[in-house]
Amino acid sequence: MLSVEDWAEIRRLRRSEQLSISEVARVMGVARNTVKAALATDRPPRYQRVSVGSVVDEAEPRIRELLAAYPRIPSTVIAERIGWQYSIRTLSERVRELRPVYLPPDPASRTTYQAGEIAQCDLWFPDVQIPVGCGQVRTATALPVMTMVCGYSRWASALLIPTRSAEDLYAGWWQHLSTLGAVPRVFVWDGEGAVGRWRARVPELTAACQAFRGTMAAKVVICKPGDPEAKGLVERFHDYLERAFLPGRVFDSPMDFNTQLGEWLVVANHRQHRVLGCRPADRIEADRAAMLPLPPVAPVTGWRSHARLPRDHYVRLDANDYSVHPAAVGRRIEVVADLGRVRVWCAARLVADHDRSWAKHQTISDPEHVAAAKAMRRNRFDVVAAPAQVEVEQRCLTDYDALVDIDGPVA
Repeated sequence: MLSVEDWAEIRRLRRSEQLSISEVARVMGVARNTVKAALATDRPPRYQRVSVGSVVDEAEPRIRELLAAYPRIPSTVIAERIGWQYSIRTLSERVRELRPVYLPPDPASRTTYQAGEIAQCDLWFPDVQIPVGCGQVRTATALPVMTMVCGYSRWASALLIPTRSAEDLYAGWWQHLSTLGAVPRVFVWDGEGAVGRWRARVPELTAACQAFRGTMAAKVVICKPGDPEAKGLVERFHDYLERAFLPGRVFDSPMDFNTQLGEWLVVANHRQHRVLGCRPADRIEADRAAMLPLPPVAPVTGWRSHARLPRDHYVRLDANDYSVHPAAVGRRIEVVADLGRVRVWCAARLVADHDRSWAKHQTISDPEHVAAAKAMRRNRFDVVAAPAQVEVEQRCLTDYDALVDIDGPVA
């Protein structure tokens, strides 16, 4: 058989060097008919083994009869019906080739997303322990990471938040949207307590979720219980986080966790996506352009409460006590807190500003507040303990002598 190298050389000599067939045959040392055959085909020569048939060829008519009557019949049952005495693998391969002829195909549906249409959200609980200060460590069950994946671009974002309460969840949600710079038209959530749930076979959103989505002008869809496939994008993202982000990492604090996670997300969103055939970063601009714009006024998120400041001038938030300037004692104050700061306002004046503590049952004091309270207590004590400076009339002593009649002669 003529080799591929000889075939290529024959064609070169004839077409490029313009040699005759006889000269080509002489140069290559082959017959002229071989040269003619090489010039007659445009495909390189390839060895093809002559088929000698298979032991299953004789049984194929009987196999077809059984498949025509019972398209889903297993190969093992076919082997029993036809008295097959050879390898079951040989029979199974032939049945696999013939079955589609008698069994209509059942193609799987492919879910597609329009640009700007949808984003899937969920909470992920990483299996790590992170120091939160004051000798305390948070475990997986108390460390929620709010995740969001855009359907069209597969752009993913994630943020560690202090708690899964509504105040922290919506603060983290708004931070996701602020970073994205736009609002997807539909959000898909699992039955998270702070967002909504199915009740009497009807999805029911919380009042906080209604207020938030109203500000965003978006729709929130609650998945049915036991239906994780409805938000498969974010579930696969959680699996990707556990396989590609967590292994080999150590975290010193929640802020360190978010810093490392943010750096990793930049790389992850610029990696080739197998399903898309491109990177999420290549599609995020088209996805963002089709989304809704951010609202002109930010939604109310985080912790907000009003109270009258007690004499000990401390306010409690998330199981921690934060000091307030004692000048506000007895007055109405507003406590405003987000994921990172705790602020207290009194008559439009800032009277406290603290870093939020992720530890529990702690007392956070501002040295300025402590010194001011000490000075106020000392001044008040001086005022109360000081003797009263009152002008008192002094009576003449002779008046008392006249009352007791001691002006007479003394015996």
